[in-house]
Amino acid sequence: MPRDSNGHLVPGRISPPRSVPGDIARPEYVGKKAPKTFTGGDVYSAASVDLIRESSVIAAQAIQAVGRAVRPGVTTDELDAIGHDFVVAAGAYPSCLGYRGFPKSVCTSLNEVICHGIPDDTVLQDGDIINIDITAYKNGVHGDSNVTFLVGDVSTEVVDLVERTRESLNRGIKAVAPGRQVNVIGRAIESYARRFDYGVVRDFTGHGVGEAFHSGLIIPHYDSAPRFDDEIVQNMVFTIEPMLTLGGSPEWDMWADGWTVVTRDRSVTAQFEHTLVVTERGAEVLTIA
Repeated sequence: MPRDSNGHLVPGRISPPRSVPGDIARPEYVGKKAPKTFTGGDVYSAASVDLIRESSVIAAQAIQAVGRAVRPGVTTDELDAIGHDFVVAAGAYPSCLGYRGFPKSVCTSLNEVICHGIPDDTVLQDGDIINIDITAYKNGVHGDSNVTFLVGDVSTEVVDLVERTRESLNRGIKAVAPGRQVNVIGRAIESYARRFDYGVVRDFTGHGVGEAFHSGLIIPHYDSAPRFDDEIVQNMVFTIEPMLTLGGSPEWDMWADGWTVVTRDRSVTAQFEHTLVVTERGAEVLTIA
C-alpha cells in the first residue's frame, strides 16, 4: 500500500492508459507534448454555451458516478476506470487523458494532494478524503468540474474543511457579475477561508475553459488586487476551483512525476470546482449533474 510510516502518500503503481473508441473526437493536444497556443476568447455565443453545458453535465455526472464508488478498500485506479467509462459512454473524451502527457482520465487527489493526483494502486482508507476532477470534451468544447468526497468516518475537523471549501466556491460564484474584475472572486474566497485560518493555495487557479481546456484566463482564489484585473463580461466562461489547506499554509511541493502537488506541511487539503457562464447579473453554473 503506497503510504509511508507516517501515513503520508507515496507514488504507487500506475496502470496503462485506458483506450477511447476511435469514433470519439480527440482534443487537438492528444499525442502531442503540449496544446497549441489558444488564440480565441473567453466569451461565447448562446449556441456555444449550450455545447459547453453538455460537456459540463457529462463531467458532473461522471464525478457523481465515481463518488458513489468511493469507500474504504477501493483503489484510485478503480475510480479512474469508472470515470473513464462514464465519459466515453456519453460519447465524450476524458480531457485529462494525454493532456501534456497526463496518463489517466481522472485526477484523484487524496488527503494532502492539492491537485493533479494520478490514479494508481493506492487504496482508500477510512478517514481519507479524495478529490475527483473530471473534464469532458464533446462537440469541440470542454466542461470541467471537481468534488471532494469523504471516505468512511472522517474527523470533524476535516469534514468542516470540506464543507467550508464547498462554501468558499459558492461565495466565489456569488461575487461574479459583469463589470467587475476577476480578482473580486479570490477576495470573496480568501476573506471567508481566513476566518478559519485555512491556507488558500495561490499557484493553482481557475481558468478560462471551452474551446480550450485552459484558455489563458486566470481566476485567482486569493485577494490579488490590483493584479488579475480582467473585466468580467456577459457570456464569459471560466472555472472557479478553490483549494484550501488545513495547515494554514499555501506552500506546496511537486512529486517527481511532474503532476502530483502536495501541501508542503502534508496537511489535508480540499477543493471544489464548477464551470460557469456569466449572465446579465451573475453566473450560471454549467457543471450540474
